[in-house]
Parts: sequence; structure tokens; C-alpha cells
Amino acid sequence: MTLAFAGSIGMTLVILACALPDLNSWWPFIVVVFYLFAPLPTMLMKRYNDYSGSGNANMELAVFLTMGIVVSSFALPIIMARVQTIAWTACNFTLFGNVVVYLTFIGFFLTLYQEDTDYSLW
Repeated sequence: MTLAFAGSIGMTLVILACALPDLNSWWPFIVVVFYLFAPLPTMLMKRYNDYSGSGNANMELAVFLTMGIVVSSFALPIIMARVQTIAWTACNFTLFGNVVVYLTFIGFFLTLYQEDTDYSLW
């Protein structure tokens, strides 16, 4: 439930960057495409490779591609603000939304891929 709340806060920030009357530009919403593509390389490599802790070139390539997508999602609003396509306020909302959404992604994948060995919490 916490991850869903955090994800909705991040998306709300991105939508606010687009919909506030002073800003009124839907260009910052393009970062949602990066949200969709960011986890794909890592998820595909985890599905098709047995990651055993040793150096795996395919997994390293997937992490590299994922990081390229994440960095691009932070760079695009800054570039759009520098060329005055969007306002700096919209850029800030989008960057804060990016931080929240990617922290939500990290929390989700840490929860998804953790080992279920400790059932003695209760």
C-alpha cells in the first residue's frame, strides 16, 4: 500500500507540472514513457538469465541501459526548461516526481526479488 501511495504522489507531481494554470504545457508528461521503459531491460535479463552473483555481461548491459533511461528522464525536463519549452517550476515538479517514482520502483523490485527465508516475524 505504501508503494502505491508513493507512486501516486510521484504521478501527481508530474501531472501538476503539466496542469497548473501558470504552466499549462503537457510536455513534461513525456517522462511517463521513460517510466514504462526503465524497468524493461533489467526485468527481461532477470527472466532469461540465471544471475548467480558472478559477473554477467548481459545483466550488466541491462543495468547500463536502465540507468541510461533513468538519466534521460532527469535530463529531458532540464533540457526543455533550458530552451524555455517548459517553465522551471514545471521542471522542478517533474524532477521531484521522477525521484518519487524511481524510489517507488526500487522499493517494488527490492520487495519482489527478496528471498522469502524469514517467516518467523510473527
